[in-house]
Amino acid sequence: MNASATPRIADRDEWERLRADLLAREKAHTRAGDALAAARRRLPMLRMDPVTVVGRNGQVGLQDVFEGRRMLLVYHFMWKPGAAHEKQCPGCTHTQVAMDAAVRAYLAARDVNYAVFSSGPWAEIVAYRDFMGWTAPWYSTADSNAQLATRDGGDLRCYLRVGNEVYLSYETTARGVEAMLPTLQLLDRTPYGRQETWEDSPAGWPHEDEAGSWWWRDGRPVAQWTRMANAPL
Repeated sequence: MNASATPRIADRDEWERLRADLLAREKAHTRAGDALAAARRRLPMLRMDPVTVVGRNGQVGLQDVFEGRRMLLVYHFMWKPGAAHEKQCPGCTHTQVAMDAAVRAYLAARDVNYAVFSSGPWAEIVAYRDFMGWTAPWYSTADSNAQLATRDGGDLRCYLRVGNEVYLSYETTARGVEAMLPTLQLLDRTPYGRQETWEDSPAGWPHEDEAGSWWWRDGRPVAQWTRMANAPL
């Protein structure tokens, strides 16, 4: 990183003019996002055939994962069978950091339940959840049918329950799951951004890391160090 590479200095009149121009673009971006959300609400649904998952109460139907609510958000956590905690996916670990009980309470206030699915064995995935100190319900899809399969994990899906019927209403993956990563949205508002190679930054700006590569630190996903003694933070 070039310590001398910084934004140029402007006087207040110029700064406020340029900030006002950027604010207009930010507002247009927000309205475009509103239009996309409106389009999502108009997507047709896909009826789900009966399917089961395994959780703390054993095998249950998909409709039971709603826990009485009408909507369900599910994140599909990538899993490396038999691997130690420090070898599990740093990206999927990153997505769960913000999904604490307070966030889930706000979802519940809008009749939405949240759960994590993984193709790993139940005993392994729940051990990882508990190691991380997370409280969201996790379920194994190891013995579920292909309806719940994902490309490799890392998918976010939304379901709607109508009586005893369940419907898939939306899914996304890759950068689509950035809605779950407030750290990235906050970094986008800093002078140096995410500091990743793909970003359009001025010459001399730090951007030496591949996307997501910095989510590891000293052989572990960054969030795991909050669970360790003598954390190198």
